Amino acid sequence: MMTEVVLAYLHLIAILTMTVFLSAEVALCRPAWMNAAVVQRLARVDLIYMGSALTVLATGLARFALGAKGWEWYVHNPLFHVKVTLFVVMLVLSVRPSITLARWRRTQAGTGVLPPAPEVDATRRRMFWTAHLMLVLPLLGVLLARGY
Repeated sequence: MMTEVVLAYLHLIAILTMTVFLSAEVALCRPAWMNAAVVQRLARVDLIYMGSALTVLATGLARFALGAKGWEWYVHNPLFHVKVTLFVVMLVLSVRPSITLARWRRTQAGTGVLPPAPEVDATRRRMFWTAHLMLVLPLLGVLLARGY
């Protein structure tokens, strides 16, 4: 029982951390706010976001393998498959912005050039898609917790 509590808590903390840092990325990634400090901060925030996403994945896998419901319950639950698929889609959508932010950081550090406004807007839109998809995950989690 205590294992389930600890795993659930760690999973929730990782989800909240991921949410906070994805929100921070979306908030910071604006053409009007773009300067050298923001480029560097975005790259750092993205590393924390991706680290928290991996922690969500790791704690989710731990709950799957060691949790009270057991992996057999999850494997046969269609909502679980929807939730995992949605999370993977979010991670895939996050790859391009992460690569872009790292490139901006390298370019800005090397040449001092800031990213062009249309590219900043496009990157922010991709982040928004991820953030909007994230809104569905808690609903699926609640449904799973209630045995649906």
